[in-house]
Amino acid sequence: MEVDVEALVDNARTVAKIAGTRLLPVVKANAYGVGAVLVSKALEPLDPWGYGVATIEEGAELRAAGITRPILVFMPARARLFDEYDRLQLTPALGDAGSILEWTTRGERPFHIEIDTGMGRAGVRWDEIDELGEAVDTPSLEGCYTHFHSAERRDGSSETQLERFLGAVARLPRRPALLHAANSAAALRGPPFALDLVRPGIFLYGGVSADDLTPPRPVVSLRARVLSVRRMKKGETASYDASWTAQRDTVIATLRCGYADGLRRTAASGGGAVLLRGKRCPIVGLVQMDMTLVETGPLEVQVGDIATIVGEDAKQRITLKEVADWSGEVQHEFLTGLGQRLARVPV
Repeated sequence: MEVDVEALVDNARTVAKIAGTRLLPVVKANAYGVGAVLVSKALEPLDPWGYGVATIEEGAELRAAGITRPILVFMPARARLFDEYDRLQLTPALGDAGSILEWTTRGERPFHIEIDTGMGRAGVRWDEIDELGEAVDTPSLEGCYTHFHSAERRDGSSETQLERFLGAVARLPRRPALLHAANSAAALRGPPFALDLVRPGIFLYGGVSADDLTPPRPVVSLRARVLSVRRMKKGETASYDASWTAQRDTVIATLRCGYADGLRRTAASGGGAVLLRGKRCPIVGLVQMDMTLVETGPLEVQVGDIATIVGEDAKQRITLKEVADWSGEVQHEFLTGLGQRLARVPV
């Protein structure tokens, strides 16, 4: 797995320029599978406000790697873990008066409040913000945030959520220094959604939204070597369940990559292909745990050749969105599913 660091940084600059505000890059789930430490260190020269993670363990990994900027943990914080938040200097997300009061009795350490404006999963509801009472009348309240459920759509839902969010913030005893709501798709809609910080994720890693007018530069390439090449006669079968039958005399190549590496088992049925010597070769049969079969036909392929599963070869390209579509998943899903035995190689 190759990571184009220059493209990653360029995508971050693009988001910052369009949004017109500071970045809070989302590096949860190992930076969507790209490598949280690699990504965070690459983005340091852009002076982001900090980084967003989902768990304490993810925050601890960044601290161990020498990241000193603020790290916001999006998963609702539990009081029994407050000692760990303190030890690692992590910023918790809180959403009820009890946990806020308990956190603030420990000193003036910052926290953020998640306000649920329609996602329906965590945080205090926008229309119940008053229930937090005097617990939020504290200088430790550094930020408030919400999450758009459909930022890729132009259906008015993001505008409604933003109105709910700002209305809820207006009812707090004081406005916190940092308000943030925009993921990649919303940040690319410009300043109206940007507020004080934007939280780009998939765009940084080369993923596109349905109607992005500004496409990202590709960041991730996934490649695999050819392990064997064999001739198949018409009517012969291959892979588990004899899931592929040769329709003609042909040649198949076996690649050193399987579903344990992130290529979905059913990629062939969705029209999946790879690039070999600049030509598209269809994936055939069920993808196996460690290997994948592709039909090369008359193309001259040898053991040791390198196949491109995502990325460019001889001016031909297979995009991240294509390979996700073949597998019936979103780009986020494909990236986060890339296996840990894949080396993340900066290029």
